[in-house]
Amino acid sequence: MAKSSADLRVGLIGFGTAGRFFHAPLLTTTPGLALTAIVTSDPERGGQAVAAYPGVTIVGKPQDLWALGLDLVVVASPNKTHAALAEAALEAGSAVVVDKPFAVTSDQGRALMAAADRHGRLLSVFQNRRWDGDFRTVAHLIEADRLGEVRRFESRFERWRPQLKGGWREQGDRAEAGGLLYDLGSHLVDQALTLFGAATHVYAEADVRRAGAQADDDTFLALTHANGVRSHLWASATAAQLGPRFRVLGSKAAYVTYGLDGQEDELRAGRTPADEDFGSVPPERYGVLGSVDEESPYPTLPGRYTDYYAQMAEALRGDGPIPVDPADAVATLEVIEAARRSADEGLVIEL
Repeated sequence: MAKSSADLRVGLIGFGTAGRFFHAPLLTTTPGLALTAIVTSDPERGGQAVAAYPGVTIVGKPQDLWALGLDLVVVASPNKTHAALAEAALEAGSAVVVDKPFAVTSDQGRALMAAADRHGRLLSVFQNRRWDGDFRTVAHLIEADRLGEVRRFESRFERWRPQLKGGWREQGDRAEAGGLLYDLGSHLVDQALTLFGAATHVYAEADVRRAGAQADDDTFLALTHANGVRSHLWASATAAQLGPRFRVLGSKAAYVTYGLDGQEDELRAGRTPADEDFGSVPPERYGVLGSVDEESPYPTLPGRYTDYYAQMAEALRGDGPIPVDPADAVATLEVIEAARRSADEGLVIEL
């Protein structure tokens, strides 16, 4: 996409999975944004970045970005570095987007919010799963009162990975925010809180099932929301048979859908939101709405990851709110912290 001098200049810290397959493709297909610089100390990744985005500047460390006067810095580095790098970028005068999890602790998250206020810069968190097609469909059905009073919300990110892939996500200790509770759990909790509001009680089980793993790889959370809805959330790398992605039970009807939103697979395959039908879902993958007496497929809304950065660009120009409030991410971290305590002590934790 052609860029102009009026485009907002963006720096991306990290060109691993998050930077390469999520942020860079979305940034470069969002009108009004220009991916200007990428931070990576890996020569191979630097070469991949230049090949994919000719003209981008490659720098070896985040500190090299601060003098560039960037409008926005995106932090897509390992979890334990999120808070420190985000604060440094804010101090350098840039707005900041932080990949999930926002920080390792809720206290770190609140300190980042205070830093953004102190420096007068926008701060948001990349919770892209709010723009999954299936999640958008669940939100639509609730808003349209197609389910009636929602009583239980079941949500799963399950995979079958019996062998370790390696890396800090599987080996990292708690100070590194490794494991599924922080990784996929950040999405699961954020989606539940987005739909049903604050949680009042948290129960969790966080197990290490695979030989050689040092961080949780089979995790369950039960949330009780202030409005009475119960959310049951699963994240697992050890599921040889996958459960439904969503199962939402209401007083009028239920909605059940299987399979993950396809935008991640499309991005990994080299497709972008600029490609035709990006994020669309074929009829054979629609979820089912109804009851045991009468049910039928319900069209899944398209996935819209590109909306995140489109809204962020508008916010930077003063034309709208940020796409994800960091206060939401702090609330998610509070639930994750309660879940960790619950799993350790075998207790239901009241927030």
